[in-house]
Amino acid sequence: MESYVTPESLEARTQLWLEQIAPFNQHQMQLSKEKSALLVIDMQHFFLNPASPTFTCGGLVILPTLKQLIAAFREAGRPVIYTRHVHHPDRLDAGIMEWWWKGMCLEGSPESEVHSDIAPLPNEKVILKHRYSAFYNTDLEIVLRCLKIEDLVISGIMTNMCCESTARDAYYRDYKVFFLADGTGSINEEMHKASLLNLAFGFAFVTTADWVIQRLLK
Repeated sequence: MESYVTPESLEARTQLWLEQIAPFNQHQMQLSKEKSALLVIDMQHFFLNPASPTFTCGGLVILPTLKQLIAAFREAGRPVIYTRHVHHPDRLDAGIMEWWWKGMCLEGSPESEVHSDIAPLPNEKVILKHRYSAFYNTDLEIVLRCLKIEDLVISGIMTNMCCESTARDAYYRDYKVFFLADGTGSINEEMHKASLLNLAFGFAFVTTADWVIQRLLK
């Protein structure tokens, strides 16, 4: 199956998506550099390998964008926090997800690691999670509180699964959520665009990586 977007078409497709959701993307918030953090969600080999049963084509397309975004946060001295979706090798924490999905990303496997192009630095926080939301039964909220974070920029995969679930949970906790139309990816355009629309309507300001970078490095 061909990808719904390519590196060459990403900018044009992003502008089209933003135009289509514009009537509902009305909560443009100002990003506070001093209170911001970047979440990089599940950019693991397990989801980015075309041979994987859970291959996410949109994830490969956004890799160059995320590389620039991560570099900007590091240059600005702001936290970059990664998540990895993993399960115990004996599936002790799998639950219904083992029935729901064809493949499982196992903790400790090479496939569970973040893609080498955007690998975390030794001092950067990596959240291990077992369900879609990065907040569910993890220490993410504690880390954000200790870092005095109020503004969350959400990137990664899948737009309509772990990214959207995390964005909703962040909103419930009164974080300002900046959701990247060109920094998240899914398996098809319908799912990607539907999430952008729903999040713009009730949970986040949907924007671009360039918009964020300009405010970080000004």
